[in-house]
Amino acid sequence: MRIAVCGSIATDHLMTYQGRFADSLVPDQLAKISVSFLVDDLQLRRGGIGANISFGMARLGHRPVLVGAVGEDFAAYRSWLERHGVNCEHILVSEVRHTARFVCTTDEDMAQIASFYAGAMSEARNLELGPIVTAVGGVDLVMISPDDPEAMLRHSAECRTRGIPFAADPSQQLAFMDGASIRTLVDGATYLFTNEYEAAMTEQKTGWSAEEILDRVGTRIITRGRDGATILRRGEDPVHVPIAAAVKRVDPTGVGDAFRAGFLAGLAWELSPERCGQLGSTLASYVLETVGTQEYTFDAPGFLDRFSEAYGAQAGAEVAAHLA
Repeated sequence: MRIAVCGSIATDHLMTYQGRFADSLVPDQLAKISVSFLVDDLQLRRGGIGANISFGMARLGHRPVLVGAVGEDFAAYRSWLERHGVNCEHILVSEVRHTARFVCTTDEDMAQIASFYAGAMSEARNLELGPIVTAVGGVDLVMISPDDPEAMLRHSAECRTRGIPFAADPSQQLAFMDGASIRTLVDGATYLFTNEYEAAMTEQKTGWSAEEILDRVGTRIITRGRDGATILRRGEDPVHVPIAAAVKRVDPTGVGDAFRAGFLAGLAWELSPERCGQLGSTLASYVLETVGTQEYTFDAPGFLDRFSEAYGAQAGAEVAAHLA
């Protein structure tokens, strides 16, 4: 099963604050907020949701096709992704803009304050999926993750026109998209990914109930942080997937991306939705215990040990048959 991943490609500037943001917020003065936090650490890392998902899939042995837009400063990053198994042949390189930047500060409660500079990402709307699908010999699923909003809408429309199954992951762009745009993005998706807060926002902005959304998508996956994830399918009982392991929580940035990467890897192996969720949760645990979204490492035996300890020997045997 070949999967193309459309989404942002960025450089992450990650900082840690040894305190609580909440202690510096005055509820009745939020309209005039002006705060500054003295951080203790700065890490410059590779990131971007599309790139993070693709990297995670590649770490599990797949070769996803990454679709997005970058600046001419992308050369070293491209080399890193290609060296780890990501197909970067169909990335658009802007002649006038830098690769996107993500700037994020995390406090001791794992709360985050972040800003995002789109840069070259805004040119992703110029990408046409048809020639890419032809060049790689066809794709079985297109993952539409947060990117330039116009690009996300264009990709979903093209998937519907060409009859290509797609997964919608609006997440970080939900705040910027109106209800009509979200409805256009989500309608007809084979899979819909959100976290718990984003699920409620999707319902609020679209005006669709949870049941109506599920009627319009094949499978709805809702991540719930420490409470694991819920997988909803039309006409079936919900499936709850607990977290894989109680690891030391170092940095939550990219945890959701890793979950999606593991889930998609399971789909490519034609595993059940429950196994896909378990793969996602296991991969996410490696990101949570590491600073940076693509800095984690593991070998197949170690991954299988963690997976099997969390979900049982039978589940481990099913994954072992695919994991190189």
